[in-house]
Amino acid sequence: MTINTFNLGIIGLGYVGLPLAVEFGKVIPVQGFDINVNRIHQLQKGEDVTLEITADELASSKNLEFTDSVSSLQGCNIIIVTVPTPVDDLKRPDFSALTSACELLAEVISVGDIIIFESTVYPGATEEICVPIIEMKSTLKLNVDFFIGYSPERINPGDKNHRLRDITKLVSASNASSLKIVDDLYSLIIDAGTFPVSSIKVAEAAKVIENTQRDLNIALMNELSIIFSKLGIDTEEVLKAAETKWNFLPFRPGLVGGHCIGVDPYYLTYKAEQSGYIPEIILAGRRLNDSMPTHVVKRLTAAMTDKNIVIEDSNILIMGITFKENCPDVRNSKVFDMVDSLKFLGINVEIMDPWVSIETFRDFSLKGVSDFKQAYYDGIILAVAHEAFISIPPSKLVDSCKPEHIIFDLKYAFDKDDSDIRM
Repeated sequence: MTINTFNLGIIGLGYVGLPLAVEFGKVIPVQGFDINVNRIHQLQKGEDVTLEITADELASSKNLEFTDSVSSLQGCNIIIVTVPTPVDDLKRPDFSALTSACELLAEVISVGDIIIFESTVYPGATEEICVPIIEMKSTLKLNVDFFIGYSPERINPGDKNHRLRDITKLVSASNASSLKIVDDLYSLIIDAGTFPVSSIKVAEAAKVIENTQRDLNIALMNELSIIFSKLGIDTEEVLKAAETKWNFLPFRPGLVGGHCIGVDPYYLTYKAEQSGYIPEIILAGRRLNDSMPTHVVKRLTAAMTDKNIVIEDSNILIMGITFKENCPDVRNSKVFDMVDSLKFLGINVEIMDPWVSIETFRDFSLKGVSDFKQAYYDGIILAVAHEAFISIPPSKLVDSCKPEHIIFDLKYAFDKDDSDIRM
């Protein structure tokens, strides 16, 4: 198989799969497949609801076709799988989308094909879970009839500075010859270059620790913010002072949600426990970060009580509900947990988020507002630092509140004197 004969299929057209499909579609034939028929119709009309890809970018991908027909993948000799790998309610890996994709693959692959997985998993999962399904359903044998690769996604939703082409791509495969092909494939679109590794397990492990490291660093910042708030010290001022030393890492406390940082560590801890080791530090970091929505609500209500603001039936505005700034992605957003805690206390919650559609608010039974009310709120929580929020004069927030109120800045978006409490 050579570059001139590449015929690519991509399964899953979300935040990971669509950018891949668009970039590859500029240079080789691509069948972009998704089981969501509405998603396919939107993309065929040049619309991307994730806002990661513009209409012009879609139009520039001349060799890309969107389809919900499994048969369209039968002519592809390389297929990339980019389906989600979340966790269930017990924080265990949920491989349902991945196993379904493998069953689908078994229907369409032919002798000589290469299947590349990008979904985040624990070390060993691709060979332990995916390969047996494909072999059993297709009767083909790995490294005899078909080959596999693993190249973990590194997409950062909403980040316009670190796009797919700008991020080094880890590549791995089931043997040396298929690794060369996988490397050649990604080299077509990755300006930052590729980084081949010796095994699929190494690539899987590298991916899962990237976000585990971030999770633990943020957990440390969150614990420091809890300590400093009890000591009456401003956390941001402390961190800025510490950053004057060259090797202090510039992490900040906050809510940890999304599809990666709040999920990936559980894949590693699950496999570690299967291997007989209880990963104390990683799980402690996860527990602390998952507890932060409750901590925020406790700090808010304590500050309200100090000002003699009645908690029950009070009005709170939350600014932002996406899991991060400047993107419409609400997956695993911890703001939802914060909303639930506030409502449990009998508080009326309204949410403002210019990145979130009316339909999304409706789907989650949330009250969304598009503008500030005058002298209405008992408290405002700035939860997500969208650029649209940072540009708002703090006086506008004050005008929307009652005389006695609390403005809680979780993101250090405003000057210290422009909020009542900060993270």
